[in-house]
Amino acid sequence: MLPTSAIAALCEKFPLITELMALQPLSWFNPRIAPAAEALHDVGLTADDVADAGARLARFAPYLAKAFPETQASGGVIESPVVPLPAMQAALGMMSGQLWLKQDSHLPISGSIKARGGIYEVLKHAETLALDAGLLKEGDDYSVLASDAVRAFFGQYAIAVGSTGNLGLSIGIMSARLGFRATVHMSADARQWKKDKLRSHGVTVVEYATDYSVAVEAGRRQAENDPTCHFVDDENSHDLFLGYAVAGQRLKAQFAASGVAVDAAHPLFVYLPCGVGGGPGGVAFGLKLAFGDAVHCVFVEPTHSPCMLLGVHTGLHEGISVQEIGIDNVTAADGLAVGRPSGFVGRAMQRLIDGYATVTDEELYRLLATLEQTQGWRLEPSAVAGFAGIQPVLAAPQYQQHLETATHLVWGTGGSMVPEQEMAAYVARGRALLAAGAA
Repeated sequence: MLPTSAIAALCEKFPLITELMALQPLSWFNPRIAPAAEALHDVGLTADDVADAGARLARFAPYLAKAFPETQASGGVIESPVVPLPAMQAALGMMSGQLWLKQDSHLPISGSIKARGGIYEVLKHAETLALDAGLLKEGDDYSVLASDAVRAFFGQYAIAVGSTGNLGLSIGIMSARLGFRATVHMSADARQWKKDKLRSHGVTVVEYATDYSVAVEAGRRQAENDPTCHFVDDENSHDLFLGYAVAGQRLKAQFAASGVAVDAAHPLFVYLPCGVGGGPGGVAFGLKLAFGDAVHCVFVEPTHSPCMLLGVHTGLHEGISVQEIGIDNVTAADGLAVGRPSGFVGRAMQRLIDGYATVTDEELYRLLATLEQTQGWRLEPSAVAGFAGIQPVLAAPQYQQHLETATHLVWGTGGSMVPEQEMAAYVARGRALLAAGAA
């Protein structure tokens, strides 16, 4: 924690920090937002890079369909549905626009948004190794990678990652299936069932009594000391970012197929739960490429872990953590329990993200229970955070002109693989909080 005098100086310069320290939900809209045509250059990546990532995933589709039978129906494409939420919209009191859910909670293989970027980075690394070794050549059917001989080849190499849970699941399951020696360094807030699931796939899980940053550093050290080890850097990886970004054009196609217009007169507001920032940052990049200024992205974080808001608002990015201003980084939203944001994402996206909001754990439970009661969908606490961004947008003066024709999309980031007993406990707690509020 910073000295009291240093915190006081920060609060004087950035009064919002005082509000963050009070742990009350708040919102902040970005005064530095810029036109997409201008601000996209900040990222250092292009539409061609995203298209290349999409093409790589297409090449791997035959392998994925063979290695993971649950992807056969989609031809090995890892994608999630987008569904309207009329009953949830009514429960939230939304009188205008239309509310939708992007169900990355139901992505195959690992059941969260991390199945996008995490699996993509592992596949890209595998492709590079296989091409260099002559096990693949241009035009090959990538299902050849499912052979025992290729698995034995990948067994000479290791992959490591630090994670609060969902990224670890994606990296670990995909790496182990290909044959890599996979190690996931997991922070104290990671759920036991996620550790157990990884171990059941043959992944080595190293547990820490501390937070996400320590687990990441341990994974980084493992890779530095092992020339055969590839470290998946959730804070800085361009490959992860591009894997997430593929979602933009895919969503554009889904909305077109559903007859949903997105343009200046029909704006799209997308609400993304945010931890270290890689997942929501990559998705937002892809959305800006797909829809330009017609899409407005809002990041939502727990009141106890508002690291991206703190970093972007102060301009300090990874140079400051929530713990340094006395916030504990302890939240039921385990996937969002990050104290220090990605400096890469913060800087790359700082003129592309419209706003930020924070949400209490209690509200997360109420939201997941309301979603289950109204629509029958069950998401984990971190995955419903996006719903908390809606009311600040509806109240913001700058968006009033086209709210009647707006589409609101909450990105549901995880939940389909949560064990039934644990999910039932989440819902029961949410229902109890709803009942207490109504009393």
